Formats: sequence, C-alpha cells, structure tokens
Amino acid sequence: MSFYADLHIHSRFAGACSKQITLENLEKYAKIKGLNLLGTGDFTHPTWYKEIVNSLQEDENGILRSKSGFPFLWQTEISLIYTQGGKGRRVHHLVLAPTKYVVEQIIDLLGKRGRLDYEGRPIFGLSSIEFLEMMRSISKDIEIIPAHAWTPWFSIFGSRSGFDSIKECFQEKASHIHAIETGMSSDPQMNWRISMLDKTNLVSFSDMHSFWPWRIGREATIFEGPLAYKSIIHAIRTAEGLKGTIEVDPGYGKYHVDGHRVCGVSLTPKETQKYNGICPKCKKPLTIGVLSRVEQLADRPKDYVEKNRPSFTKIIPLTELIAAFYSISQLTSKKVWQTYNQLINALDSEFDVLLHASKEQLASIVDVKLAEVIIKNRQQQIEIRPGFDGVYGTPILSAAQKDSTKQRSISDFKIPL
Repeated sequence: MSFYADLHIHSRFAGACSKQITLENLEKYAKIKGLNLLGTGDFTHPTWYKEIVNSLQEDENGILRSKSGFPFLWQTEISLIYTQGGKGRRVHHLVLAPTKYVVEQIIDLLGKRGRLDYEGRPIFGLSSIEFLEMMRSISKDIEIIPAHAWTPWFSIFGSRSGFDSIKECFQEKASHIHAIETGMSSDPQMNWRISMLDKTNLVSFSDMHSFWPWRIGREATIFEGPLAYKSIIHAIRTAEGLKGTIEVDPGYGKYHVDGHRVCGVSLTPKETQKYNGICPKCKKPLTIGVLSRVEQLADRPKDYVEKNRPSFTKIIPLTELIAAFYSISQLTSKKVWQTYNQLINALDSEFDVLLHASKEQLASIVDVKLAEVIIKNRQQQIEIRPGFDGVYGTPILSAAQKDSTKQRSISDFKIPL
C-alpha cells in the first residue's frame, strides 16, 4: 500500500505554534489534507506526552492509533546549540522512535541534560555527534534526520551556523545519517546538484506550526509498504519503499533567496555576490538564503537530474491558490473557506483536488478559471515571487498581483555594481 506521511509535526507547546493544536485537530485536518500518517510531534514535552499516551493506543507495529484508528508515529524535534570547529552551531534534528518504551528512555536521558517542560522543541548544549551517540545507546531503531537541512537558522547546512557536509557535522558517525529533510526552500533537484548527498535519501515534511490545511501536509513523503515503524525506517534508510515526496515550490519557502525583510530587499545569488552579502539599502548583512547556500556547495549544474531517485511533485497549497485567484490576502476569509470546502466535500481531500481531479471535475464545482489555476499548479506553471528572510513566497496569477507584491531588487538601487 502507498501512504502519505507528515512526520514533522509540532504541539501547542513548541515556540510560535498555535495554542489550538490538539491530537483531535491534527487528525481532523490530516484527513482533510489527504494524509494517512502523522508524527506525534514533541513527545519530549511532559504534558503533550501525557496527552499522547492517554489518547492514542500503540499497536504491535509501533504505530499509535486514535479512537477512530488514525495512525501516528512517535516523533519529536530537538534543537542543539554548541561549538564545533571553532564556530557556533545551531542545528535541529527530527527524532523518530519505535515504541513507548524507547520514548520513555529518551525522555529520561534527555531530562538529565536539560529541561523538557518549557518548550516542545527542547534545547540542549550537545553536539550532533553526542546526541546521536546518546540515541543509539538507547536503541539502534531510533532514526535521526537533520531537519529543514538548508534553512539559514538552525540547520545542518544553514548559512548562519551550519556545516558544509554531513561528514563535517557527524564525523565518524556520519554513516548513521541516512536521510535529510529538504525543507520548504529547497526541493530534491536542488539537492541532487551536490554529489556528496548521492547516498543520502531525501524526505519532506511540513514542520507545521498550526493544523490548518495550508500548513499541515504542505510537504509530505509517500511510502510504499506496510504501515509499520520498521517498514518506514527501512524506507528512510535504504530508499526501498520510499516512493516520492510532495513539495511546495521552493520559491514559496521563507528563505529561498537572499534578502533583508526590514528593507523589503530580495536578491539572487549573483546579485548578493556583487554586493558582498550586504543590504544595498541599510548596509547591514543580508540573510543568505537556501538558493545561495546550495550554489556554494553544488558541484553539478542547475538542470542536473539524478537517475534512479524517488520522484517528487511540486504544488502550492490549495488555500493559497484560492486566495490568490480571488485576490484575497487572508487565507482564513469566508470566501476562501467556502470555495475550499466546496472542493473538499466533492473530492474527499486536498491531495485529490491538487493531484488527481480532472479539469472537468474541478470546473463542475468551482469557476472554470480557478480549475485552470489548479491544473497549472499541478503542471508547475504558477509563478512564485520567491520568499526571503522569513517572508513566504507569493503565488502570482495576474499582472496586478505581480505589481502589488513586488519586492525591492538590485535594480531598484542606483548604486554602481
């Protein structure tokens, strides 16, 4: 069987996350999205852990089930802040665990190294090497995946505090890292440009901070095989059963290109080089985005295609498309929800709408021009104003939107290059 999984989830106890996140809401909107498996998120937080064990029942395959039978998998994210190689490092890692028994050991061990109750994404002064060794001392079935691997802040390859390779980060333990999470601002093809990642599998998850359908499942991984922990981990480690990923266009991510949010300035990698990484308006350092960071490490051309890799599909969330189509700025507006629900009620899930429904089916439910936009999205024909320095990218459907969402680029500044 094939199933869509989002294994980077957060609870309401993680920073900058919705206080309305509950297991019930996660399940409800996962089903609406078309997901078949969720991570529990934040199992190290004591209150959230209690909610998990009180609401979900673990089966013999290492899968947790809600009362309705919806599946979850033990998952959390850990933040590590440390010094290595004479440089400050800030790295986030996903942790997948096979059983409640193993989770209890993780909680016990990490609880001796720092507080777990103040933040769903706890922070430790451990190196990635130390953390990996700790997890492997508990169980070899625990999987560590560097999270949102290219984000400038808090990632293994981040421009601000990351490394230049998995080997540099984990040293002699690097062989125990089997996959990285690509993150919203990169896609698999960008990662294929880097030959040192040829033996590293690529997974994609949402890193959602709220359960709404424009966040949950915005990126997901498609697995083929039994719905069991061992099968999932085998797929992550070997690519056998790793069918593909659902990605947003990397331009939609908050850190795709370089820029300075305060000044509204966004620059391509070449433009940034001409300005030596300095904002042309305020003269402060730019936040170097994922595209530039990939360029720094890439040893292959932009159009390089890695053969025998799992496939991937790039789509913008449905609510974003509807809002852009009607030129509505609020995703939560009545018109957006009304149109969204019309499509979901007729076609079961958002993934059905975005990936499978024909133009004729869509046009029988909503405006034919919106149906055309959904098909163009599927064909990767939607222009994106790229995100930068924490600002999401914007779908562009008309000339008016292009003008209204225009960011300041290098051509706006009368400064000699």
